[in-house]
Amino acid sequence: MFQDEARFGRITDPKRCWAPKGCRPIVKKQFVREYTYLFGAFSPLDGVNDLIILPEVSFNTMNIFLEILSNRHSQELILLFCDQASFHRNKELKIPENIIIKYIPPYSPELNPSEDMWGEIREKYFGNCAFKNMNAVEDRLVEASLFYENHTNIVQSVTGFDWIVNTLLIAN
Repeated sequence: MFQDEARFGRITDPKRCWAPKGCRPIVKKQFVREYTYLFGAFSPLDGVNDLIILPEVSFNTMNIFLEILSNRHSQELILLFCDQASFHRNKELKIPENIIIKYIPPYSPELNPSEDMWGEIREKYFGNCAFKNMNAVEDRLVEASLFYENHTNIVQSVTGFDWIVNTLLIAN
C-alpha cells in the first residue's frame, strides 16, 4: 500500500466546468484558512484503500492512522510505502507488527500514486464548491471516503501505475 495525507479546507480554486455555449458559468470562491487532513493508504493491485480524517499531521496522528490500518488488516502483512515526511520517520512512531514501512525517495511525489487519489477526490468532490463550515468539509470527505472504499476498481485504475503493478506481479 502507498500512504500519504492531504489537506482539505475552505479555500477554493475555481475549476473548469461545462456550460452551454455563450453562457459563462458562475462558481463560488472562498478564502477561509480552516483545514483538516485526510490520511490514506491505497493498494494499486486491488484498489483496497483505508481513509481517515484527522485534525493535523504529526507523529501522533500518524500513530492513530497506523493503528487503525493495522486493525483493519489484522490478518495481513502490509508493506507500506511512505514519503519521507519528518513525522513518518519520528522515533516515537509506533509501527504495528503487521506493518513494514519503506520510504520512497525524497522530493518525488510522482512516485506515490496516493497523490493521484488526492487529485481524484478534489476533482470529483471539491471542484467549484464553497463550504459553510468545517463540518461540511468533513461531511464531503466522509462521502468521498465511503465512495472509494466501495469502488475499489476506481482506486485501482487511478493508483495502478504500470511500473508498480508489473513489479509486484513479477515479485509474486
